[in-house]
Parts: sequence; C-alpha cells; structure tokens
Amino acid sequence: MRWDLFCRVIDNHGDAGVCWRVAAELAARGETVRLWMDDSSMLAWMAPQRAPGVEVLPWRDPLPHEEPGDVAVEAFGCDPPPAFVARMAAGARPPAWINLEYLSAEGYVERSHGLPSPVMSGPGAGLTKHFFYPGFSTRTGGLLRERDLAARRAGFDRAAWRRRFGIAPGERVVSLFCYEPAALPQLLAQLAAGEASAHLLVTSGRAAAAVRAAGARDTGNLRLHWLPLLAQRAYDELLWSCDLNFVRGEDSVVRGLLAGVPLLWQVYPQDDLAHHAKLEAFLAWLQPPADQRDFFLAWNGVAAGPLPPIDLAAWNDTAVRALAEVDALPELATELVRFAAARATI
Repeated sequence: MRWDLFCRVIDNHGDAGVCWRVAAELAARGETVRLWMDDSSMLAWMAPQRAPGVEVLPWRDPLPHEEPGDVAVEAFGCDPPPAFVARMAAGARPPAWINLEYLSAEGYVERSHGLPSPVMSGPGAGLTKHFFYPGFSTRTGGLLRERDLAARRAGFDRAAWRRRFGIAPGERVVSLFCYEPAALPQLLAQLAAGEASAHLLVTSGRAAAAVRAAGARDTGNLRLHWLPLLAQRAYDELLWSCDLNFVRGEDSVVRGLLAGVPLLWQVYPQDDLAHHAKLEAFLAWLQPPADQRDFFLAWNGVAAGPLPPIDLAAWNDTAVRALAEVDALPELATELVRFAAARATI
C-alpha cells in the first residue's frame, strides 16, 4: 500500500523520532511511504542513511500537489492539511485515515484503540478516521520492533563499545537522557559517592544543559562523558551498552525496554500533572520492586524525598521480565498494516 504519514514537529524531536521509525519500518516491510514533515532538519543526524521506500516531503503552505495514497496517518492528532484532506474526500475510494496516538498504559488506551471518529465538518466531512493506540497489552496496537532488532542486539559487541570510552570491565555505566528533573543533583551526588566508578554518558541537548547547570564535574567516583547527537541506531547501541538507562518521552522508553537492562523513565511533564497518572499506569504494568518504584516517583517529581540507592541486581530482574513481555506484544508496524488493510476494504 501507499502511505502518507504526517508529522508536525512540536519540540524535543520525539514526534519526529517516532514517525521516522514507523515510516522506515513500514518501508522495510514492503510498503511505500511519503513522510510529510514541517521540519525535517533533524533527520540529518537522526537518520543520516535515510531508508529505501521512504520519501520525505515538506509540509508547507501551499502543499505540493500529490494525490493521496491508500492510507493517511496523522501522528498525534496533527490534522493533515485541509487541501490534502479535500483530495482524500474527492477520491472515488478515500484512503484509510488513521490517527496514530500517544503511548500510554492507561485504561482508556484499550477502550479507545480502533474506535471510529466520523468527520462531521470541514473538507473531510463524510470521511471517518480511526484511532490507533500503541500500548502495553494485546488489545492495543502494541510497540514497534524492527524485524532485524533481535539479530542486531544479539550481534552487538558490548565490550568493544565500552572500550571506546575507556571503561574498564566491572565499572558501572549509566546513560542520561532527561529533561530537567529536580532530583538530578541528587543523582549526580549519589553516583559520585558510590563504591564503584560510575561513567555517566550524557546525551546532547536538554540533558547536557541540565547537567552543566547543576555544576557537575568529574568528582569522587563519577566520570562524565558528553555525547554528540546520536542517530537512532547509535542510540539503541548506547542503551545496550549501559547498566542503567535514564530515558525520557515515548520513543526512548520503548527502546529502553527493548534493551533489556534497568531503566528509569522521565515522563514528559505536563502543567495539569496528567503525566502522574501516565507514570502510575506504566508502573502498574512494569511492577518494579518498591525501591525502584520510589526512584521513578522521585525522579518524576511525583513524590518528595531522597532518591533510593540504585540496586542494579534487583532491578535487572524487572528489566529481563519486561523485555520478555514487550517481545510478546503485538508489533506496531505489523498491526498498522493489518489495521489499514481492513479499513481499506470497508
């Protein structure tokens, strides 16, 4: 099928990251994808090799005149351009119209996944879009896992990757991809005071700015490594190489779970505190030990109090179990193709 995937880049590149992974994996499965983006500049470092079968087009006004394909996907309710929607409605056989939604473990995801949403007004009046939710159960669209992911992960040389950073066997390696958590100074102090040497691999952007703002430096047992912007596959390798990963947003939490090592997730903070419920639902699915749960809550500012000690041995059991559960979930690209094909026959 021919797909039109619309992506409006809001902030932090997470929406672009999700859309690129989806587009690339659809293409890897034989689909033809046009990825419409209002800003594609980050793909220069995020996906420098691009992907056969994915054409990146500018989402601008006026929109280039292209006839709609078989499937139109709006990522995160971004509303495709009215001119394109009008072309969808004018066709003898309108494309399947899918709203690819945000990831959550909350109960509304299962209830809302697959529901139709008739369009009552505007250029798309008379059409129907359908909600498609990623999620953590078999009653959702599942999570994206590339067909070659398991083989890449199994063939990865973790020891060689660590040697590039001068990390000796047995030393603790932690990656940091975060916003500006209030508990960051506590984390830095805890790593510096630890019994073993801790190498903190700090991602470029907001995480690096937050660490510098905290006045961090090599001290005690803490060693800082400043990372450049990483392509998506290089970020996967970073996660596979670490003993603990601090991740943020939606794309990186999925990649963190797929790494099979302990993680701490900082949910995107919202003014109305809706991220608190999102975190609680995720923890109900993850079922971490009490100390790791307390760390999650403190790291996200949901609960006051000091960060608990990091117990990698206990937390690793949770990570291994979570990886097995994720691998048993529906695969998102497969489910999208199946879902779209079913809508196209209606």
